[in-house]
Formats: sequence, C-alpha cells, structure tokens
Amino acid sequence: MTAYLNALGIVCSLGRGPKDVAQHLFAGDCSGMQQTDGWIPERPVAVAQVQGELPAIPAHLARHNSRNNQLLLEAALQIGDDIEQAIQTYGRDRIAVVLGTSTSGIDEACHGIAHYAQHQHFPSDYDYRQQELSAPAEFLAAWLNISGPTYVISTACTSSARALMSAQRLLRMNVCDVVLCGGVDSLCTLTLNGFAALEAVADERCNPFSVNRRGINIGEGAALFLMSKQASGAQPIALLGAGASSDAHHISAPEPSGRGAVNAMQQALQRAGLQASQIGYLNLHGTATQHNDAMESQAVAQVFPHGVPCSSTKPMTGHTLGAAGALEAAFCWLSLSHGNALPPHLWDGQPDPQLPALNWVTPGLTLAPEHPRCLMSNSFAFGGNNVSLIIGDAP
Repeated sequence: MTAYLNALGIVCSLGRGPKDVAQHLFAGDCSGMQQTDGWIPERPVAVAQVQGELPAIPAHLARHNSRNNQLLLEAALQIGDDIEQAIQTYGRDRIAVVLGTSTSGIDEACHGIAHYAQHQHFPSDYDYRQQELSAPAEFLAAWLNISGPTYVISTACTSSARALMSAQRLLRMNVCDVVLCGGVDSLCTLTLNGFAALEAVADERCNPFSVNRRGINIGEGAALFLMSKQASGAQPIALLGAGASSDAHHISAPEPSGRGAVNAMQQALQRAGLQASQIGYLNLHGTATQHNDAMESQAVAQVFPHGVPCSSTKPMTGHTLGAAGALEAAFCWLSLSHGNALPPHLWDGQPDPQLPALNWVTPGLTLAPEHPRCLMSNSFAFGGNNVSLIIGDAP
C-alpha cells in the first residue's frame, strides 16, 4: 500500500516552512549553527537553535506548555489547511498522530526541579505531564480535537523515522485514513550535558567523515507530514520503503562492521522493490563521531558498491535526536518538490584514510533526471537501533 506524503510542516535552524528551509538547505547555509555559552558549564559549544518567537500554546491547553510543543505547533500551523481538509473528509476519529521525540518537555522539568530545590515548591506553571514522552502526540491530538490512535515512539535518534514506519503500518491496517507523523525535539541542558559526559560533543561546527572529526553538534526542530492513502498534487511523493534492525551491539556505540545498518538499508530497498543503483541520493546519519562515521562508511560501501551521491546535513541543523529521522526524510521530500536540488556535504575536505571513500554531493549538484526519483535517508541510534527510509515519486 502506498503511503503518500501530501504535506509538510517544518522548522529547524535553517528556517520555518518548506520554502524557507529549502532555500537555506540547498545553499549549504550553516549560519544557524552558533557557538553559545550556558549549555555546558565553562564551555561554549556550537548548537543549532531555532531563532525568534514560537507560537503560544492556547490557554485552555496550558498543561501542554513546553518549547517542544511550541516547535510542533509551528510545524502543524504550516499545514493547518491540509489538516482541516483531512478532518472534514475523513472525520476526527480517522486521523491518527504518531510522533518521535527524545526530549519531550524535559527542559521545563529541569527548571521546575531547580525551582523546587531552591524554594521547596514547584513553579505555578509546572506540570509533570510536560515531560512525559507521550506529551507531543497528546498535545497535537488535543489541539486538533481528533481521536484516532495517538502515540509517541522514543528510540533515541531513530524515533521519528520509526514514527513514519509506524504511520504507514496504521494506514495499511486500515486503522485510520490519515496520519500526522514526524518528530520534534528541543534543546535542553540535560541532553547536551549527557552527550558531553560521553565525550561526544564538538565545540566547533561538526565535520562529518573527516579525519579531523571531533563529535556532534546538537540541534532542535520539528517535521510533521500528513500521510494518507490518497495522493494530492500533480506530482505526489510517497514513503516507498522502510527497513529497521536492532543489532544490540552496545548501549551507545554502533556495531563496527555496519551489519545492522546494512540490514536496514537492504530491507528498505526490498520493500520498495528497488535496486541500490536506483537510489539517486542518500542522506547519511553522519554525526561526525569517530564510531558512527566509520560504521556508516562501511555499511554504505557494502550496499552501494558503485557509489551513490550522499551528504550529511548535520553541519547545518545539528543532530536533532528524536526529530532527526523525520527532519532528514523531509529534506529528501524537499529535494523532490524543489527542482531536484540536493543538500551539499559540508566538511573540511580531508577524508579519513581508514574509511571507504564516498561520493559526496558538491554545491549545485542535482538529482539525476531518471524517473522514478528515489532517495534514501539513514538514522542510527543507541542500542544498535537502525532505520532506513526511501522517499520518492509515487508509483
């Protein structure tokens, strides 16, 4: 069953809305990555923060008030007309919500606990439910007054990629007619200090696949698709295939040979009915850590022995953790809907001689004209959790 991706709301350090984000993405704009104090004690680090005011959570939903939900609301408002049309067409009980997150409202919880430690009571606007992992989906369903299946998947950095897989499964099972699916994560001190404790955070802009790579940057953002059984528009885009694996090699380090990553990519190709040679672009997980880039290089070289144009977009957006899978699938969607442009690979140009050479997207490179156009996006997470998605022209 084809799962059509009929509309996209998106916000990240590159901008707000598909047009704005696409303009900066394909130009290789890293200006949203800023070195900032205050996240990690006595150490400035580069983070990719969404700038400017975010929409306010409505007063009657005050218990849902968190930056995470504000980012999600920003994305949802962008596709408000499409959502309303779906509600009118199918009914409120046939619209589902499936999201991925890793932070939820934990930043508000941290501030609430700090206030309690100082004053022996929580601030008046604190609500424990802000930090529950289910919070983003519950908020979106409450805001829209819809009653289809509503849940959050939290598998670290594959969360929202798995949300898209789960959404497609709901449609296939005829549990609903439309799914609002994607992911959202917001910056918070707990996350940044956790990764710093793992010695995985770079002070400067990350440098994926370079011999000089020193670790990740953290970012924030939201991407929300309207996935449906029915296509809309003259050139419909779909989730063509998806694959997942869990090699369970280590709690935080990836399996070195890339066995699980290879399995996920091969599953996605099989389910899409495609050969590796038909993939026109691969958005790499590309975190710029020593272990991830080594593993992913090995895996890509195995699945694509003749090469594939690829890039990591994390120097522009940072690693948005639970939102990364949906955000980077959205970048593939933008390539298809914005003139076949591709995001360039931004690094210092100094390859690691220990890694297989990959085919990097250079500025101005576009998708080959073959049809159907098919793009892959990789997401890898702690615990050996691996997901690959294939986005392309609907059959």
